[in-house]
Amino acid sequence: MRKKIVAGNWKMNLDLEAGKTLVNDILAGMPSLDENRQVVICPPFIHLQQVAQATANTKHVHTGAQNCYTETSGAYTGEVSASMVKSTGAAYVILGHSERREYFNETNEMLAKKTDTALAAGLKVIFCCGEPLAIRDAETQNSYVEQQIKEGIFHLEAQQLENIVIAYEPIWAIGTGRTASSEQAQDMHAHIRSVLAAKYGGQVADNMTILYGGSCKPSNAAELFACPDVDGGLIGGASLQAADFHGIIAAMN
Repeated sequence: MRKKIVAGNWKMNLDLEAGKTLVNDILAGMPSLDENRQVVICPPFIHLQQVAQATANTKHVHTGAQNCYTETSGAYTGEVSASMVKSTGAAYVILGHSERREYFNETNEMLAKKTDTALAAGLKVIFCCGEPLAIRDAETQNSYVEQQIKEGIFHLEAQQLENIVIAYEPIWAIGTGRTASSEQAQDMHAHIRSVLAAKYGGQVADNMTILYGGSCKPSNAAELFACPDVDGGLIGGASLQAADFHGIIAAMN
């Protein structure tokens, strides 16, 4: 039975003290989670160690980074390696977020290498994919997302996919207030699962956790999560307010 996950992406927000307050507030009001449900908190790098320490004794809450570099070490000023992320106590890393693809020109080829580096370091990867508005309006979103997945993770062996979570994020619904309808989300998630099944077989596809990311809020989370192929959410703005994040986690239950 595939895991249900709600992951919070803090993006570039909160200083050290504010981050400490938020993680404590999140943990203080955390809804109860069963064996099959997890929460992942993904703060900026400066928070990783303190968030990992705060969540260390919680069975179902984990810490993740928002990025890592392709190389393991070296003269790459300003970059952070996967092994450095792992050393903080983090268990996950987000790779291929649309903002990284757009603002930092991350390609599918680069993300394939980052994925390899992260897996080798013992991290689980939340691999992001999704289309901009022009692709959605042209109704070519299925082939667009399929290419991202094929070029990003299809070089992996089936066993390695046990440490991959896919997050579908329609770019046109991030930070815009627009949300993909539950039908649009389900259609894409089902397509992603069919693409995985064609390559790796039905069992691997059925076991893959696929998250929805794109203006998911307490008010629409339950409807989105009720879709048969939507296994949780990658949450942006709503993860910066403990009450909102709790509401989305409760919807996962």
